[in-house]
Amino acid sequence: MRRLTIRLPDDKHERLKALAARRGVSLNKLVEEFSTIALTEFDAESRFHARAARGDMGRGLELLDRLDKELA
Repeated sequence: MRRLTIRLPDDKHERLKALAARRGVSLNKLVEEFSTIALTEFDAESRFHARAARGDMGRGLELLDRLDKELA
C-alpha cells in the first residue's frame, strides 16, 4: 500500500473531516472511496469511447430513430 500526501485548504480539510465523521469512516477511508468513484467513472468513460470508436454511427442513429418511433 502507498502513502499519498495532499495539500488542501484548511477549511476544505475540516469539511472533509466532518463528512467522514458523519459517515462513520476515517478521513483516509473517505478519500479512498472518492478515488474509487473517480476511477470507476474514468473506466466507464474510457470503455464508452473505445466502443464508440468501433461503432457505426449510421447504425446507431438508425437504432435511435427506431427507438423514438416505438416510444411515441
